[in-house]
Amino acid sequence: MDMEEKPKYGEPRKFDPSFKGPIQNRGCTDIICCIIFVIAIVGYVAVGILAWTHGDPRKVIYPTDSMGQYCGQGNLGKQPLLFYFNMMKCASPMVLLEFQCPTPQVCVEKCPNRTMTLVKAIINPSDWNYYKEYCREDPGQKAVSQILQEKLCPAYLISSKPFLQRCFPSLGKKGEVITVGDQETFNDGEKTRDAKDLVAGMKNATVVMEGRQVAMKIFEDYTKSWYWILICLLIAVVLSLIFIVLLRYLAGIMVWVMILMVVIVIAYGIAHCSIKYVNLKDSPGSNITLQQLGFQPDFSVYLHIRQTWLAFIIILAIVELIIILLLIFLRNRIRIAVELIKEASRAIGYVMSSLFYPIFTFFLLTIVIAYWGVTAVFLSTSSEPVYKVFNETVCSHSRETCDPENFTLSQIKKDCPQSECLFAFYGGETPYHKYLIFIQFYNVFLFFWCANFVTALGQMTLAGAFASYYWAFKKPQDMPAFPLCASLGRSLRYHTGSLAFGSLILAIVQIIRVLLEYIDHKLKGAENKFAKFLLCCLKCCFWCLEKFIKFINRNAYIMVAIYGKNFCRSASDAFMLLMRNVIRVVVLDKVTDFILFLGKLLIVGLVGIFAFFFFSGHTEAFKGAAPSLHYYWVPILTVLVGTYLIAHGFFSVYAMCVDTLFLCFLEDLERNDGTPARPYLMSDNLLNVLKKKNQAN
Repeated sequence: MDMEEKPKYGEPRKFDPSFKGPIQNRGCTDIICCIIFVIAIVGYVAVGILAWTHGDPRKVIYPTDSMGQYCGQGNLGKQPLLFYFNMMKCASPMVLLEFQCPTPQVCVEKCPNRTMTLVKAIINPSDWNYYKEYCREDPGQKAVSQILQEKLCPAYLISSKPFLQRCFPSLGKKGEVITVGDQETFNDGEKTRDAKDLVAGMKNATVVMEGRQVAMKIFEDYTKSWYWILICLLIAVVLSLIFIVLLRYLAGIMVWVMILMVVIVIAYGIAHCSIKYVNLKDSPGSNITLQQLGFQPDFSVYLHIRQTWLAFIIILAIVELIIILLLIFLRNRIRIAVELIKEASRAIGYVMSSLFYPIFTFFLLTIVIAYWGVTAVFLSTSSEPVYKVFNETVCSHSRETCDPENFTLSQIKKDCPQSECLFAFYGGETPYHKYLIFIQFYNVFLFFWCANFVTALGQMTLAGAFASYYWAFKKPQDMPAFPLCASLGRSLRYHTGSLAFGSLILAIVQIIRVLLEYIDHKLKGAENKFAKFLLCCLKCCFWCLEKFIKFINRNAYIMVAIYGKNFCRSASDAFMLLMRNVIRVVVLDKVTDFILFLGKLLIVGLVGIFAFFFFSGHTEAFKGAAPSLHYYWVPILTVLVGTYLIAHGFFSVYAMCVDTLFLCFLEDLERNDGTPARPYLMSDNLLNVLKKKNQAN
């Protein structure tokens, strides 16, 4: 006789009269992974201590003079600005390679506000006293030729202004002629030069700092608008809480109101963009294309282009059409999803503390991110100063490393009398510096692992709490007194290894994606089409793999929270259960996720519209209160991102509750049949939706 064929996706759950929710008598799972995780954390702490011992963030904050000293720090505390002896030397292409001008640099208290030469200054005592403030050391009674040969003082001073803690010539314009200190020419100690000769040097000297200029403007915008940003985020918190409370009591009405409001908000966006598009019809310069305009650091420029508003209209119209089509074809399924949300509302009503659990998760993630960020900064600044030979004339020793303390008596100085040993950059040849790249990689990898672990802990904790609600025959009598705390305790005591295992798998995929992005960045200038195509395919595959692993992990943690089995067994059980009910998964679970996403979208849209009208100053009511900003999109984007994270935090509790209840009632359908001996534990509303019922005794 042939053996009975096993079901493709495993055997359905059998009735177990002793099962009453999350198993209490359970053992530790995935112990080996737990030990590895603890060892990795100890190593991570050691990396942090090593980085903090060797690192110095001042290297990226303060400018450095030719001797590697920090301007504005230590003995140079009263000299916060960096002064270049000869700005025209910064026009060398080596500036772009080594980020250092081949000219002596000194820290000064203030930038020079007068233009003069060394030859003229040295014969006037008052001028000479002023001039000596910009020398590397007091030249004493040395002659001009000896001072210039030893490079103790600059050959000339130019009226300058501080910019990013550095002194740059005060260039201006008289018509089309470039001037410095209101003069069209200046004397560099050897001959008279045009002011425009300084432009190339200034351009190269600032090319590595242009990003910092934008960053400082953004920082200044934050200092002016931070309290208004906090107010907007507080509004987002209040709106999220209102929606949660209303969903608790008016889930059905609120879901349809949410859907309608999202449709209205997007329709308003289309109308507003259309009005802007029409109003710009006769405006000069509004008909140029975005391609012709190119990248502009001032994003408000794009709002004066008709094509920008046309793009907004098209994007919003596509989103609106997709939502309307989904509503038409899934209207009956939305009714089922509404009942699932109602059931989730009742569960959250019994476990109200779950609404505030995202604050705990956010606190832990903040610690992880802060530790990673601080360690990364200290690691990147843990190199030693490297000095190189710079020479104005041809020299065989140019760009060689040198020792500034013994350079005067060195053979290099004898071979090249005009050479100087100047600070070039930070590096190092010690074993620590050789393996620094691997330490930085370890820092990034542990960041992903720890962040995923914190997220997984939150998912398993919430799953355990909501599962205890579902499987309680009498609610709340059969539920634990503190279901959330009980679930958190079980997760940490028994399942740290399972959490570490799932988060490790996800971290490996994420670090591979980071490496692929790095390789893609390096190959941007390459012409190999096959390599680009292969890289694009790999990025797409690993993106899909990450999404799939997140889905499997989430359901595996629910099964671990209920049955207390190891990660692999729980992931297998969850996957088989979902595959046995694949139609319900696609229809119910995903439609519910879509509805909750609309709720987040509505909150972000409402707060975003308010932030736009407030910070942009387009509304008369807010013109007096709105701060004056360089880029008004900075606080708007901050508010949008912050609002989404806040709404996501609150709605993630609902999403986890829905996913947990969904798996539980799939198990309920397999375990029970509605007879008096095996009654369904789901609510009457869910029974009606699924066209099931419990039989009377």
